[in-house]
Amino acid sequence: MLEFNVLGELEVIGGGRDLAPSAPRVKTVLALLALNVNRVVSTETLAEELWDDLPPRSAATTLQTYIYQLRRILGGTVGGGAQGCDIVTRRPGYMLRTAGVRVDAAIFLDMVGEGRNLWKEERVDEAAHRLRQALELWRGPALADVRSGPRLRIHVAHLSEVRLRALELRVHAYARLGRHRELIPELRSLVAEHRLNESFHAQLIDSLSSAGRRAEALQAYQDLRHMLKTELGLDPTPEVQRLQTEVLSGVRGGTLSSLLRAG
Repeated sequence: MLEFNVLGELEVIGGGRDLAPSAPRVKTVLALLALNVNRVVSTETLAEELWDDLPPRSAATTLQTYIYQLRRILGGTVGGGAQGCDIVTRRPGYMLRTAGVRVDAAIFLDMVGEGRNLWKEERVDEAAHRLRQALELWRGPALADVRSGPRLRIHVAHLSEVRLRALELRVHAYARLGRHRELIPELRSLVAEHRLNESFHAQLIDSLSSAGRRAEALQAYQDLRHMLKTELGLDPTPEVQRLQTEVLSGVRGGTLSSLLRAG
């Protein structure tokens, strides 16, 4: 069985080794086919991905050459595709046809969906575990070593956004489970990486306060306020301001749950 991994550098794992092509444009074609597994990708879409609005006159022939190279890679692993994977010609383009082949992006999206459902059912511990498993599939930025055109950029943006929302929900689940001290180091890294994400800032403020570090929680609020005012000319949202009031008063009023409520 082949494994197509796109949550990081592109990998095609078969027979215990990585079979991903090294040629940049061949790699781009494979990435787009893998993200549309068992769906036809038109030659027009592939050409746009490879050459934007300036395809060469030889575009159709060149694309056929890339598909031939990919078929050789897959066929050399799975007996011409008979054991699980091949690229078939289907109007108006090509399809990566699989049977039981693993694509990490599809597994990630399924796991996140399961985690969200568990959260909605108030099965917080199980939701946190499932979301953690989903996030552990990421090895770095999606398709980190692939030249991305307009279609792949859409896929990468979608996957990155789902990852961010899953991370927010997993952090909130850990907080609901009372794991505030465990969260603080991670949240400090997250607010440094996602400086404008008030959800992470709010969770850091709440976790510091819940861990008995109220002065640090108030400083975290002031840091957020200063950053927003300096860079955007804005104040924290009313919800985050109410969270600061709760920290000052020492009375928890459920502001964070309202701010971080997940759909």
